Amino acid sequence: MIRNVLVVYAHPHRKSLSWAVLAAAQKGLASAGKSVTVIDLYAEGFRTAMSTEELLAYETETPICDPMIAEHAQHLTSCDALVAIYPTWNMGFPAILKGWFERVCVPGVAFRVDETGKLVGNLGNLEKIVGITTYGSSRWLILVAGDVGRRMLLRSLRYMVPMSLARRTKWIALYGLNQPNPTKIEAFLTRVEREMAGL
Repeated sequence: MIRNVLVVYAHPHRKSLSWAVLAAAQKGLASAGKSVTVIDLYAEGFRTAMSTEELLAYETETPICDPMIAEHAQHLTSCDALVAIYPTWNMGFPAILKGWFERVCVPGVAFRVDETGKLVGNLGNLEKIVGITTYGSSRWLILVAGDVGRRMLLRSLRYMVPMSLARRTKWIALYGLNQPNPTKIEAFLTRVEREMAGL
């Protein structure tokens, strides 16, 4: 049963549609009695780029050098569900969110490499991985472009959980925002709240 939810949020503007999506997700999770931790990457001043120190430490016994990263890793390894909320920019993650995955999902946290060189997932705590995003382009164009964010979140990240959990993923997306439709946007926010209430 999902009790503790980690929401990683990536948008710099508090009057954005993404902010409304976050509010809808929180409302749905609260209505279901979930315990929610929100990491607002821009509000926290998250540093996107991996440092030289972090790179050198990456394959050591202590790959985390930054107290903020240690705190985020603790949240990631103790939650039951991970929800990423972000706008799709340039067909993929905002840089700050990609940086979060690179700096937090390090060996010893998200995975380990066994004696045969095989990657073994460490995130057995995750019962669900959810992506919630918005796109300017149509769904068709996004599919043609490869939908990089979706592949990263639902394919790459799921290899960091035991295989028995690998299919427990959910994608909630709104397409075509280059031609905004208020009715469509309101329906999407309602859907986000409903999906999170039923997580």
